[in-house]
Amino acid sequence: MEKMNIKYAKLGFYIKAETELILPQYKGSTLRGGFGQVLKDVVCAIKKDCSDCILKSRCVYSYVFETEPLGSAEILNMSKYERIPHPFILEPPEEERTVYPEGSNLSFNLILIGNAVQYFPYFVFAFLELGRRGIGRKKGKYSIFQIMDLKDSRVVFTDERQTLSEIEPSVIEIPDIPINDKEIRRVTLSLKTPLRLKFSRDLVVNLKFHMLLRNLLRRLTLIYYFHCERQKPKWDTKALIRKAENVVTITSDTSWFDWERYSSRQSLKLKMGGLIGNITFEGELNSFLPILKAGEILHAGKGTSFGLGRYEIVEIS
Repeated sequence: MEKMNIKYAKLGFYIKAETELILPQYKGSTLRGGFGQVLKDVVCAIKKDCSDCILKSRCVYSYVFETEPLGSAEILNMSKYERIPHPFILEPPEEERTVYPEGSNLSFNLILIGNAVQYFPYFVFAFLELGRRGIGRKKGKYSIFQIMDLKDSRVVFTDERQTLSEIEPSVIEIPDIPINDKEIRRVTLSLKTPLRLKFSRDLVVNLKFHMLLRNLLRRLTLIYYFHCERQKPKWDTKALIRKAENVVTITSDTSWFDWERYSSRQSLKLKMGGLIGNITFEGELNSFLPILKAGEILHAGKGTSFGLGRYEIVEIS
């Protein structure tokens, strides 16, 4: 049986406040925004818009933030979508603490997906530089005292050594015809960060299983095609969706969590709310477990690079 293999690496960044840090309750947007600005500053040679740059096909920033669909790519009506999923996810600290005095510590996770794994040193350099420039209100400074490869809890960087060790990526394996030996009838998901889904162009406030499944199929397909193998998965998308529509919701203890971020590109504040809480689905779920497990690592919905759409499978029966 053929499988779709998606390579990824998950790293833990451990930082120390060199001056007082004042950060929002949800820190994903601040980390992602600061990282993006610094990465562009340090790698951009021409200092112009990516769309007009002759170097964009070889530029790390352009690949990470401005991945192009390429006109010949006809996949899931890609022409209708402006953007391809970013090949990275920032998982911010779960704590809602906003003030970190000088000398205090905090951490966040970075997930690199597919071809982005090779650019790990660029991510490290950009976050080191971001710490020197400052982040959040009052531009508080930080230093990175350790980076750990979370696959095997191996330290790959320390502030004392200032060199990077090689990282060993993991692989998500999804069969083209997903099956599972055990009969799975019920699964409970815990939505840890806001899950922001759209169905029929509307934000989803009453989550159905097929809505989540559709999003995961699209996200995994685009990640695999544009960041891994330039191939389409061989699964029967329509058949999987029809089957997913028969899965029912048993219990739902979800609520809408609203927050906003400031977009420097658009010079305005954007609402980025989504669903959090627990939800239990029941039905013929064998075919979907590998896809759900992939989403557990790679998140779902919109705003994944900010850390949105993180969920955990807390019960399978």
